[in-house]
Amino acid sequence: MSTPSDPAGSDPKPSVIETPPDGSGQADIGPRGFNLRIRQQEILAELGVSALRGTAFETLLDQTVRMVAEGLEAELAKVLEYIPAEKRLLMRAGIGWDAGLVGNATIGADLESPSGYALRTGKPVISNHLENEERFRTPELLSSHSVRRAMNVILQGDGVPYGILEVDSRSEGEFSEHDISFLQGAANILGMAIERQTQERKLKSALEHQEVLVQEINHRVKNSLQLVSSMLNLQAGADPVIRERLQDASSRIAAISRAHDRLYRSPQIAKIDLAEYLIAVCGDLNEVAPHCEVVCAAPETLFMSTDRAIRVALLVTELITNSAKHAYPDGQSGRVWVSLARGNGLTARITVRDDGVGLPADFEMGRGTGLGMRLAMALAQQTDAVIRANRFASGTEFIIEVPLDPSS
Repeated sequence: MSTPSDPAGSDPKPSVIETPPDGSGQADIGPRGFNLRIRQQEILAELGVSALRGTAFETLLDQTVRMVAEGLEAELAKVLEYIPAEKRLLMRAGIGWDAGLVGNATIGADLESPSGYALRTGKPVISNHLENEERFRTPELLSSHSVRRAMNVILQGDGVPYGILEVDSRSEGEFSEHDISFLQGAANILGMAIERQTQERKLKSALEHQEVLVQEINHRVKNSLQLVSSMLNLQAGADPVIRERLQDASSRIAAISRAHDRLYRSPQIAKIDLAEYLIAVCGDLNEVAPHCEVVCAAPETLFMSTDRAIRVALLVTELITNSAKHAYPDGQSGRVWVSLARGNGLTARITVRDDGVGLPADFEMGRGTGLGMRLAMALAQQTDAVIRANRFASGTEFIIEVPLDPSS
């Protein structure tokens, strides 16, 4: 992270750390001072862990001001956010201040202000005797709270200064250069959290934009396919053979259109809940073939990649359409049952069953000459699925075993 600095030779305040001539501002190396240094290291570790865990930013701000005040045995602390449009610093978080100040109180960000100087130069500022301070003006906020000493360090955020981390005390004593190291360490941890938050916000925005684009594409594809399907129906004409073929083509295009309709409405992009998807597709088919009721049972959530799920849905659509057309010929009423369950290992097991007239005696899976079965076998091959047929005294059952994604 970059640190701002004044041009060479332009620093109007050559002494930003106020240390008394008698050296009384040096760190206390007695037992009490030693224990305080240990606690400061513990605080930095705790803040680091909290930041790595992704603690909410506002919570982390509150935690930081509370813990740095503890680590420096001070009564007050605050995070000041720089507002460029106003050229002032806004108190975003604080402890020990009068009610109503956090989120509202501001301080000037010019070089005559201790916090403004730290912001603009990147140099820490210690004022151990505010009542005698001649280098900077003492902000009214500090005077009104009887602050006697203060320490400011810069708080970076994603390559630019975010603001200031400041600790203030009403008691006598001295902040030392050792205290600066602790306070700057806390500011650096908070700065990394600010940078992470900014990057996450940019990434989230990019992902949301990408999702909108994908959904819009699916929506447009669905509408285009619906238009093609409608055009085929209009071209059917009076010839029954041509009409049947065009209607078959139209229904298959409509099946793909319904798949894209489900996709653009889904919050998922890369994968789909196959159970929910098949239930929706079967519901749509009830409208396409009203003489044949389609009942779908899929109680378990099974995720599958989008591309594979579309092919599986089209495969099931072909089998249902064939049942409606051939198991119940001449518009006879009937029913088709579809079920989905987890098979052996990482597979999905889908069954499509009817109680119609049954398969022809010479039917062999994979050798059918009808377009519907040829399409079904092609779709099965594309999804690495295996299809087998069971004959019953009344009706037929097709069983599909299709691999799931490893993550499922």
